[in-house]
Amino acid sequence: MTGRLAGKVTVITGAGSGLGRAAALRFGAEGAQVGCADIVLDKAEATAADIAAQGGQALAIQLDAASMADNERMANTLTTAWGRIDVLYANAGIASVGSVTTVSEDEWDRVMAVHLKGAWLASRAVIPAMEAAGGGSIINQASIGALVGFSGIAAYAAAKGGIISLTRQAAIEYAHLGIRCNAVCPGTVPTELVKETYERRGGLDLRNRMPLEQAMAANATRYPLKRLGTAEDIAHLAVFLASDESAWITGGVFPVDGGYTAA
Repeated sequence: MTGRLAGKVTVITGAGSGLGRAAALRFGAEGAQVGCADIVLDKAEATAADIAAQGGQALAIQLDAASMADNERMANTLTTAWGRIDVLYANAGIASVGSVTTVSEDEWDRVMAVHLKGAWLASRAVIPAMEAAGGGSIINQASIGALVGFSGIAAYAAAKGGIISLTRQAAIEYAHLGIRCNAVCPGTVPTELVKETYERRGGLDLRNRMPLEQAMAANATRYPLKRLGTAEDIAHLAVFLASDESAWITGGVFPVDGGYTAA
């Protein structure tokens, strides 16, 4: 590792597993001080402990992404401990399955709360600290599900589409403060969240059920690079967007998808 994030105070929501954990470990290895926020404190603590074990600095924070009070506490914890916040990676999310006519109202509301409201609340909480620090980088986790249609993820796709619009809005509103905001749109990465989605959906769509591994293999053939993504594939871009290497990039929407959206 090259110390690309040395001296930066960062926070990653949903850092206890999947894409968030991979990014947290990579941020720590690149020299960042990492706030590991997750609704399951034990998982956040495990990620923080792994960062410390590799010589980094990390704090574990319990966070319900949909709670304003929790997000404000997260920001206060980091500024009290480390004096500033330079980077937010708003990654927290939950699985969801259902078409426009089959997803329940309760599930729709919870997906919107965790994904879209959660991204808004996280930005709302950290922007004052970024302003005080003279700037910062906000990275919002969207999805290629916001860019193209997929069967059976209506609420999830709608929330991710909202995150893209929120990203562009924040990029324009806070550019004068030196705060950048970009969105990452991963393709299929077989995290626990994605596997749960596939299992609940019954495969690639709501109509043709198939076992999980068969569905994953079939989906990989849809990607021009002929494989699914890895958590590290996404973390590589997150490090770039968190670093000063991307200092003139804001309002961007970046697919990391093996060419899926180009096909």
